[in-house]
Amino acid sequence: MKYRLIALDVDGTLLNDDHILTPRVRESVRAAAGKGTEIVLCTGRGSASAQPVLDELGLAGTMITHNGASIVDSVSRSVLFEQAIDHRLARRYLDDLQERGIHYDMNTSFELYVNQLSDYTALMYENMCARPILRSMEDGLPESTVKLSVYASEADIDAVENDWRGWEHELQYIRSGINFIDIQHPDAAKGKSLEKLAALRGIPREQVLAIGNYYNDVGMLEFAGLGIAMDNSPDGVKALADEVARSNNEDGVAQVLERLGLA
Repeated sequence: MKYRLIALDVDGTLLNDDHILTPRVRESVRAAAGKGTEIVLCTGRGSASAQPVLDELGLAGTMITHNGASIVDSVSRSVLFEQAIDHRLARRYLDDLQERGIHYDMNTSFELYVNQLSDYTALMYENMCARPILRSMEDGLPESTVKLSVYASEADIDAVENDWRGWEHELQYIRSGINFIDIQHPDAAKGKSLEKLAALRGIPREQVLAIGNYYNDVGMLEFAGLGIAMDNSPDGVKALADEVARSNNEDGVAQVLERLGLA
């Protein structure tokens, strides 16, 4: 099978646990691109923190960011598609997080805003190559906010998720990592945006390869002709994938591309 589009998650997939893009993974992705396959980062990150990864790969082009809430062009910095959050619907989540004293950030397609920074949260943003912009709580949400991202200890995130299961939701929330919950428009999803992009390119789903490692990747793994979960994925994600690759700490992406003759 000739794959014309490869969708790659970033954290826990392309990058190892030290947030490093290893030489073997980098060269395998470059080799696939050199054969004419379109490489698309499909990530929960925003554009600003996904761009350095694309740069390190030596590539440019379209990125699906914020779990599918945005599709952007990395060269022109233009928004091809976005789904903004209704500010009124976001209020109950923000009130709950503020009452708990849990950190969150507010994302537009290209910018990331925070109300405050601690050493703990600043290190997280540094690891993700993100540059948060301080914004007063009195200013409310930025216009065209596409995602609220909650960051806390695993125990605190577990507690938030457990409590929110009892709510009726008009927005969607998704566990995007051990320490993260993302709040978005109910129709925002990596799989839906990947489907939109494939249709725009005229590429049938059978010619789409997707590789990811967490619950926010499930939609794109199910849409792709071949959806591969990393070995470091939760069991529930592995069960919904077509195959399981080696972990992100074992150059799993490179091994997949080499095995399929793409690199």
